[in-house]
Amino acid sequence: MSEYQYYEFVAVDRPLTPAQQGELRALSTRARITASSFVNDYQWGNLKGDPRAWMERYFDAHLYLANWGTRRIALRLPRSLLDPDTAATYCVGESAHSWATREHVILDLSTEDEDGDEEWWDSEGSLASIVPVRAELAAGDLRLLYLAWLLCVQGRELDEDEPEPPVPPGLGELSGPLRSLADFLRLDQDLVAVAAQASSARTAKTPSAAALTKWVKSLPQADKDAAIVRLLRGEDVHLRTELILRYNGGRDPEAAGGGRTVGELLAGAETRWAHRQRLAKERQAAERARREQAAAAAREQRLNTLAADQDQAWQRVSAMIDTKKPKEYDAAVGLLADLKTLSERDRQTATFVRRVRLLRQEHARKPSLLDRLDRAGLG
Repeated sequence: MSEYQYYEFVAVDRPLTPAQQGELRALSTRARITASSFVNDYQWGNLKGDPRAWMERYFDAHLYLANWGTRRIALRLPRSLLDPDTAATYCVGESAHSWATREHVILDLSTEDEDGDEEWWDSEGSLASIVPVRAELAAGDLRLLYLAWLLCVQGRELDEDEPEPPVPPGLGELSGPLRSLADFLRLDQDLVAVAAQASSARTAKTPSAAALTKWVKSLPQADKDAAIVRLLRGEDVHLRTELILRYNGGRDPEAAGGGRTVGELLAGAETRWAHRQRLAKERQAAERARREQAAAAAREQRLNTLAADQDQAWQRVSAMIDTKKPKEYDAAVGLLADLKTLSERDRQTATFVRRVRLLRQEHARKPSLLDRLDRAGLG
């Protein structure tokens, strides 16, 4: 299998300038470059650039995958929307880490599969289905960060007595983009389910007009003037989100202290996996028994129909053999097998054996037929 790598970068908050697009084109002559994206794949060679540096300079989201099993997602948010210390609380290992520049905080999440991807991920459209998690995080939803921490837990990168960080609400009902992210990063569904047991339900928090009016009146006049200027200039796509975050105190107010350890979460996931496997085996056994019962009932009905006129069945056998066609031979042998089963059920085996012996004598010069009878145990 040849080498394959896929790179996709997206600019969300601000389009790339013509100069920036030119800088990227100088590094790749065959990439698909627009004002909002860079997409390229490689079967030989590699990207002539540093994805980390590109995230700092150009882009807000990045997806990478390779057919030897590597998958990576990187996301960039303004520091005004994501505190670097909050990101560092959850991104604590090789599978999930973060860093900050003067203006941004960047998350880098990755997973490895040493066996490679047996079922190749459809790269086209994958990043588009994941990018909305960035807006959720910007609005104070910490579920993305908690999943990043679970990625480190899954990778056995933390001590088992390490306590979990604050657990955000809504882990039991992930949004579509968060599910896409979890699937892409191969997050263990049992680990996520066990973690969700300590997560409360996510409730809509829409401030009333009266509450917002009271809060706005309490803001310093300079802050209100600055917000109106930013709004009129139309240069800050995150102004509303930033203000709502400030209204909420800067983070998700429903995130609760964890209290569990890494070891407890891993043990819970293992127990849940074993329980699912046991249930699956029980369902398989029940389905197998149902199919066997249905097959037995159908066979019994077929034998009862056959018993009503066995002579006609033997005549059909002779007619099929007389055609000298392989498919008709096979059909004749199948019907003889049913007649044998019927004779065993009705204790008429001797009669059946005698009729088969006569049949073999009558068609002794048909080796193909005799071979089929031998293989079916119709001696």
